[in-house]
Amino acid sequence: MLEQLLGGFAIALQPTNILIALSGCLIGTLIGVLPGLGPAATLAMLIPLIFSMSPATALILLTSVYYGAMYGGSTTSILVNIPGESASVITTIDGHKMAMQGRAGPALAIAAIGSFIAGTFSVVMLSLVGKPIATYSLLFGPAEFFALMVFGLCTVASLTGTNVLKSIITTCFGLMIATVGIDLVSGAARFTFGNPFLSDGIDFVVIAIGMFALTEVVVTAREVRSGVRAEIIEPKGIWVTWSEFVYSLPSIGRGTVFGFLVGMLPGAGATLSTFIAYNIEKRLCRNPERLGTGDIRGVACPESANNAASGASLVPLLTLGLPGGGATAVMLGALMMLDIAPGPLMFEKHGAMLWTLIASMYVGNVLLLVLNWPLVNVFARVMRVPAKYLMPIVLVVSTIGVWGLNYSDVDLVITGAAGVLGYYMRQHKYPIEPLVLGLILGGKMEQAYRQALIISDGSNWIFFEKPIALVLLICAVAFLFLPVILKKSKQFAAARATAEAS
Repeated sequence: MLEQLLGGFAIALQPTNILIALSGCLIGTLIGVLPGLGPAATLAMLIPLIFSMSPATALILLTSVYYGAMYGGSTTSILVNIPGESASVITTIDGHKMAMQGRAGPALAIAAIGSFIAGTFSVVMLSLVGKPIATYSLLFGPAEFFALMVFGLCTVASLTGTNVLKSIITTCFGLMIATVGIDLVSGAARFTFGNPFLSDGIDFVVIAIGMFALTEVVVTAREVRSGVRAEIIEPKGIWVTWSEFVYSLPSIGRGTVFGFLVGMLPGAGATLSTFIAYNIEKRLCRNPERLGTGDIRGVACPESANNAASGASLVPLLTLGLPGGGATAVMLGALMMLDIAPGPLMFEKHGAMLWTLIASMYVGNVLLLVLNWPLVNVFARVMRVPAKYLMPIVLVVSTIGVWGLNYSDVDLVITGAAGVLGYYMRQHKYPIEPLVLGLILGGKMEQAYRQALIISDGSNWIFFEKPIALVLLICAVAFLFLPVILKKSKQFAAARATAEAS
């Protein structure tokens, strides 16, 4: 294996392939920063270019753009509270609060460091045990995937502390939005009101930009006008300190491991990985009450999970031919166009190409760190731009991002409505993140649920007969009621201590 890896490095370190990897990393980073442009759409636009390349070079380009976008998605999440792509939603919770405290530089730096560590870990796992691990993902059928997504939705209860009801309400509303469009089973139109633009459903970007970008613009304008927020936020530090790095290192480790394990499952994706990793982090870390207030661990954990899941998603793609999300589905299509059929015999039939790809991912992670590290200082200075200039720029870029999806007036109207709803939710302390997760997972949940019922002839007992599904559902219920149980136990302990003191 070492000989094959060295052979892969010999090809990956050729000047042409290094230039291709560098270009892909740069393109991916820019795509991640710009709202509205996701890695899947970008990879689709690059497909015509790969026909003039060798299969190894084509894969280097596509994968470098893919994980470059995972790196770049955290930038706008931290600076202006707008997730660059769906997997960066959870980063807004602590990342933007750090930016508002003048700590955008450390937040961006720890995101780059965590992404590098997690990305390298996922590549090592892919090269060492990718093929054996991939076979375990076959244990997950429709029932297990439905239970996994229910577990992911239930973990968001911790995003609002003990107020589980608000999380449940917003999550259910996100699931309701996900039902808009054509029913995949019956072909019937649902809640489209005769508008053809709604036949494909409501895109995540449309809702996210409305609820994050428009809401942030309005809230910033109101707070600056009333004197609650300073118009210019002076940075208190650009680089992450050694103590902050040591403080974040356990969170990076946990995010990397959980991100890889969840991301390896076909269909799970990096978004679900980040939500699960962040919420498990709140259960395992010391002083969990700090998360959500601008704690650097709240950036380190989800960003590590994000990039670990991105590398892990290549495991089932290459060894089983099963894509983990939209971007890897486009990559699967590109492989088929190059007359390469992913599967269990991939390492035997196309070993040289795969080891070149793995070697290029090692190189790409280093290139991404080299690219992003100097940009930390540049991006952190964005917070010094006066709000009266920065927020209109954010509004224009966000509007262009929404319009560029489908060139639809309907998307702009929905974005405006989502902005109004997001402002109401911010004012009344309703979390936005569970709604977005419900929207992202809603379609996959429904599909997995229906497939499970078809297998079981309409019986819901299939979710309790499958051991993995049953364990996940039990864990989901535990996560849902755990905040309430902890609150009651603390009240009981306080009342008992008071009684003993008296």
